[in-house]
Amino acid sequence: MRFKRSMATISYDARPNLQATTNHSHQHGVVVEEIEGLIRVHKNGYIERPSLIPSVPCTTATARDVVIDKFSNLWARVYVPSHPGANNLPVLVYFHGGGFCVGSAAWSCYHEFLTNLACKASCVIISVNYRLAPESRLPAAYDDGVNAVMWVKQQALSGSTEQKWWLSRCNFSSLFITGDSAGANIAYNVTTRLSNEHLQPLRLKGTVLIQPFFGGEARTWSEKYATQPPHSALTLSNSDVYWRLSLPLGANRDHPWCNPLANGVAKLRDLRIPRIMVCISELDILKDRNLELCNALTSLGKQVETVMYKGVGHAFQVLHNSQLSRPRTQELVSHIKAFINQ
Repeated sequence: MRFKRSMATISYDARPNLQATTNHSHQHGVVVEEIEGLIRVHKNGYIERPSLIPSVPCTTATARDVVIDKFSNLWARVYVPSHPGANNLPVLVYFHGGGFCVGSAAWSCYHEFLTNLACKASCVIISVNYRLAPESRLPAAYDDGVNAVMWVKQQALSGSTEQKWWLSRCNFSSLFITGDSAGANIAYNVTTRLSNEHLQPLRLKGTVLIQPFFGGEARTWSEKYATQPPHSALTLSNSDVYWRLSLPLGANRDHPWCNPLANGVAKLRDLRIPRIMVCISELDILKDRNLELCNALTSLGKQVETVMYKGVGHAFQVLHNSQLSRPRTQELVSHIKAFINQ
């Protein structure tokens, strides 16, 4: 299975494209975990990630790659709106999806989506390329997320001339932590970790969770019975593989990083979190779990804005695998713009 890319669309192509790696794979013996076309884990520890989605370099003046920590190879792609003269802009620290195991800030689908979001929502976006599991299991991605935010703080304090091209456009008292799928899980956990941190001159104003990737030992109705769109980006079996590869060894899906409600709603009462917008897809297996989290946080008096996108599935905004994807993506961008400008 592979993606065919045109200028405007990324869609599934069911034809296998694994021949190039098959012979190489045989050298490494038994495959113990696999999500077709995305990741293959061998018993001897060898890991393959076929190039299902192309990575693209920065080729415009409105996006550049920056090094955050050369020792952990942590970097980010920074996007600024293409229209000149727009300053004092909200700042979004963004985490891509991919089940914690695949994906990149350089993936073409994210580059396209975030270029559009930065322009249409008039914001500066710092898209973080965090470490992946199973080589770096959780909490590595959370650690990278916190380090990325603290790096932004340091840049803002130092007024780095090297980073002036984007620093000069930012309103650091309007910071938002954002992500989709596994990246939304990272955004949530980074937000909770930073709740007691001194972030000045940054001010964390909100969190945007797009189809947040959570799980649990007990299946929800939507996980068991939801009608999936063709070539869904997230199936229940794929979800299970991602959690097995990313959670600490020996942990199950009621670990709080996977299931924040596993130990009861009361455990969330003392969370000091800013207002949250949760963007849910109607045909996503995660729909019920996303709604449960929204209801739990609302019941505790947290500020939660819930938005449902009709007729689309998981990751519609980057995969464009439905006729409704583009209009729903425009709605998503409009909702994010409204939320960060409240």
